[in-house]
Amino acid sequence: MQNQATISREVSTSGVGLHSGAPVRLTLRGAAAGAGIQFRRSDLEGFIVEASAANIAQVSYATSLMKKGVFISTTEHVLSALIGLGIDNVIVEIDNLEVPILDGSGLPFVEMIERARPRAQRRRRWAMRILQPLELREGSKFIGVYPARGYRLAYSINFPHPAIGRQTFELELTPARYRQELAPARTFGFLKDVEAMRRQGLIRGGSTENAVVLDESRVVNGPLRFADEFVRHKMLDLIGDLALLGYPLEGFVRADRAGHALHTALVKRLLRERELWELVSLEEPEAATTRATARAALSVY
Repeated sequence: MQNQATISREVSTSGVGLHSGAPVRLTLRGAAAGAGIQFRRSDLEGFIVEASAANIAQVSYATSLMKKGVFISTTEHVLSALIGLGIDNVIVEIDNLEVPILDGSGLPFVEMIERARPRAQRRRRWAMRILQPLELREGSKFIGVYPARGYRLAYSINFPHPAIGRQTFELELTPARYRQELAPARTFGFLKDVEAMRRQGLIRGGSTENAVVLDESRVVNGPLRFADEFVRHKMLDLIGDLALLGYPLEGFVRADRAGHALHTALVKRLLRERELWELVSLEEPEAATTRATARAALSVY
């Protein structure tokens, strides 16, 4: 049986918000079993905004949460790192309205979690096991979830740009694979969009230090960390958005050009349609393998 996990000590970092450009300090603190992932605004008397579907606010260029007028912007990267490393209960404390973008990937958050020394807690870990398929479409955008063992994801993108084009990536989520294959993938953007986005109050903190930047034909600030870094980052975002389910998934999620709005639409539909899933206790991989081997032996003899 897997137990829930938190961190043993607090760790902090500082940076700027990608969209607000505001300076912000972020601290990760341990939380009690069953508490889930909570954002705490230290600048607003410690007001708590839970990382849950009930608090989803804006989902255009980032996934933001709001509760009683208190806003937490650009949550997906830190949520992705926490889920990717199997952390269930933690307080994410910030002293401004937006999570810092850092280098634009999940890797700085992974390194923070590792420094904080994850530890098991004395409560069983549960997962949302998918029982029936669910598919959502919006024009050419698609996302679906299907019954499967483990937590598997496949993502496809198709950008009409010489450095991107069509990319597809598939992964079975484990802490080791998340750290190695997804966490370093950075967010990206196009020079042609910068002025228009800034007029909308977006990417005020964006730079070549925290995003992969492309002009009309090439990556301006290479080299890339992966040849397909763009689709890997989209999968990183997806894992962060699916954290708002409140449980890790046992199933297969497939997305094609989906984006934050469709990711979070899937979250809301799943939580609304209770017949599509059940909660199950997660086993340790070794225990599951031993049990499967024993069943196979019994079937032979």
